Amino acid sequence: MKPEPMRNLYLREATVMLALARLAVRLAPASRILAWAKRPPRRVRRFSMGDVGWIRWSIEVIAPKPWMNAACLPRALAAQAMLRRRGIASTLCLGVARENQALSAHAWLELGQAIVVGGDEAPLFSRLVEFGGERA
Repeated sequence: MKPEPMRNLYLREATVMLALARLAVRLAPASRILAWAKRPPRRVRRFSMGDVGWIRWSIEVIAPKPWMNAACLPRALAAQAMLRRRGIASTLCLGVARENQALSAHAWLELGQAIVVGGDEAPLFSRLVEFGGERA
């Protein structure tokens, strides 16, 4: 597929997945969202870094738009859903950090040792829990 149609396809998918993830975070219980995040893909396939690169790019382009304004958790959930659709297992990580007297939380998505989404701030946070990952 040519780059322009591929780019539009990923942008559309990221828009839908981010909107669904934002709704889920607002309306669904956390236990349900995190149970979904634990599920492995139905099928596992080898992947090219091209898929991961397009997904990372599309999430980072759409998420900060004023009409979307997606925080770190919806970004990580949307990216995980996009990877899962392609049969790629990833790990959703949640962490905390202390800022002065307050606690701050962050979510990011890992694929192996690489951080797919939310990587800029991830090293500042202590990992609390992981959801998903490779099939055992």
